[in-house]
Amino acid sequence: MSNDTDTDDAFPTEHDPDPDPGSNSEPGDDESIPLGEELGSDVEIEAEIDEDAEDGLLGGLTIESTADIEIPDRLVDQVIGQDHARDVVMKAAKQRRHVMMIGTPGTGKSMLAKAMSQLLPKEDLQDVLVYHNPDDGNEPKVRTVPGGKGQQIIEAHKEEAQKRNQMRQFLMWIIIAIVLGYSFLIAGQILLGGVLAVLIYLAFKYSSRSTDAMIPNLLIDSSDTQTAPFKDATGAHAGALLGDVRHDPFQSGGMETPSHDRVESGAIHEANKGVLFIDEINTLDIRSQQKLMTAIQEGEFSITGQSERSSGAMVQTEPVPTDFIMIAAGNLDAMENMHPALRNRVKGYGYEVYMDDTIEDDPEMRRKYARFVAQEVDKDGRLPHFTREALEEMILEARRRAGRKGHLTLEMRSLGGLVRVAGDIARAEDKEFTEREDVLQAKRRSRSIEQQLADNYIERRKDYELSVSQGDVVGRVNGLAVMGDDSGIVLPVMAEVTPSQGPGGVIATGKLQEIAEEAVQNVSAIIKKFSDENISEKDIHIQFVQTGQQGVDGDSASITVAAAVISALENAPVKQNVAMTGSLSVRGDVLPVGGVTHKIEAAAKTGYDKVIIPKANEQDVMIEDEYEDMIEIVPVSHISEVLEVALAGEGEADGLVDRLKSITGQALERQVGQGTGSPSPQ
Repeated sequence: MSNDTDTDDAFPTEHDPDPDPGSNSEPGDDESIPLGEELGSDVEIEAEIDEDAEDGLLGGLTIESTADIEIPDRLVDQVIGQDHARDVVMKAAKQRRHVMMIGTPGTGKSMLAKAMSQLLPKEDLQDVLVYHNPDDGNEPKVRTVPGGKGQQIIEAHKEEAQKRNQMRQFLMWIIIAIVLGYSFLIAGQILLGGVLAVLIYLAFKYSSRSTDAMIPNLLIDSSDTQTAPFKDATGAHAGALLGDVRHDPFQSGGMETPSHDRVESGAIHEANKGVLFIDEINTLDIRSQQKLMTAIQEGEFSITGQSERSSGAMVQTEPVPTDFIMIAAGNLDAMENMHPALRNRVKGYGYEVYMDDTIEDDPEMRRKYARFVAQEVDKDGRLPHFTREALEEMILEARRRAGRKGHLTLEMRSLGGLVRVAGDIARAEDKEFTEREDVLQAKRRSRSIEQQLADNYIERRKDYELSVSQGDVVGRVNGLAVMGDDSGIVLPVMAEVTPSQGPGGVIATGKLQEIAEEAVQNVSAIIKKFSDENISEKDIHIQFVQTGQQGVDGDSASITVAAAVISALENAPVKQNVAMTGSLSVRGDVLPVGGVTHKIEAAAKTGYDKVIIPKANEQDVMIEDEYEDMIEIVPVSHISEVLEVALAGEGEADGLVDRLKSITGQALERQVGQGTGSPSPQ
């Protein structure tokens, strides 16, 4: 029987090339996604709506619980907000374009990437097989066949190999029987006959390995795939991303594993005809980024051993298809360490999208947030549904986390975490539904590490009387800052004016970062203009008390510094029941800052009676109900207003305020600082 494979008609003999990127056929000619199909942003809530109650927290939804809300089937329709990003994903899926998504973690980047894989046509999927190359064993051949055909080809090869092996075994036993019969009956050489029989057996076993080597390796199997492939290659090492060839310690003597059987596919090959998602793409080493760029450009990439000391490094396959759509994601710093040529490829053949952090609060969005809670309950599968009151509390929390009046947060992962914690609390008590009390308890339990540290910090200060909330003190002002994104702390600032041994200057301690240093310099400009004394002969010492290892980063302590220095210069005491936050211009205008809600709550927890904030931030205040009666909020727009509230001693304070107004100009009546860009994170 011939040793040549006679199943060649069961699979292609030539590589089936992917569609030529330069051909006349446009990617948009594929009508698997109708042009008129609605975007996810247009998907309405499947529940009864009371139009007269649209101003309510649930946007007019007439439901008893989240069990009454129908959840869309498509993942793209489940994404909340991010209308622009969703529109881009829909277009990119239709036209097969790459996408780079930049934004805050938890805003839906990975969910949109998975949604894109559902939008791609399944009928384009391919199986990839790797064959032994009889001419060069270190260059295995690669063949592509329609999805689902690869397993049939493997079975055909296995069946043919089994037939050959059966025939070989039959022939082997006949030869052994003849040799043994001749040796025993005719030649009378029993030992010689036994040795010959063993040698014949080993020879046939050795030759059968070459038959097994003819069975191809099914590298990519898409037979059970219901949608286009989605591969998350976030943080993947070179072998997992680009493919690899296993090391073989037996490289000769017939004991070695055929090279084509040692080939392993990488994420770029498994994502063929689908989506390759890489979050924090800047964490990939430059070499991997360069090879990824080649795979994108060529649409195919050979597999070789990634370790230079491995036997796999000698093996290099024919090119394997890599016709994928890449979605690269990350924070703003991801663009800094991303290979410029790779970014250029994405930008030149696709879209760049910035993910929104917040979205405008309107009835439609509030209804979608209610659906989001229903989606999270459905995905988990073990949580009780949320009541109307629990849903309303979740939407209030979404408003609060947005940090902007009239907006809702789009950091859905952290909000989903709150849903799961609240559901777990209700489930632990065997409740039929998750209630408002469970959500309130979940908010306390799911505090971030920064919040827990800040609360501990506040308690320790109370124990050691480090936070002064009574009396009047010269040169000491209670400032406010934030730790992380969602926790406020009290940051006292002290100032002292001393005679200078040389040229006078401003000396600030507390591990100031660049922005804070600039803020101190801006304050010094006001001080020089305000003071009647020659401060060139004085040193102004400013201390940020107990700032910790990280120091101060940001300019939100500007009015705190200004008030402390003016108090020290004029020997005017400052009320210690007042805390403050705000940025300051060189003309004395109080500008908006970030995190005002968390700062106010920190002041309330510490025991202060009043808190001064920029008037421009007044609309951003969304403190918890328990703090509303604990503290008075005073919005200001000018440094003179800050001193009017903070300085003790009415007559002397009024004189200082009047003098400051005459120097820096009247306090602005209008809201100051709008349109100046994003508020400082500090």
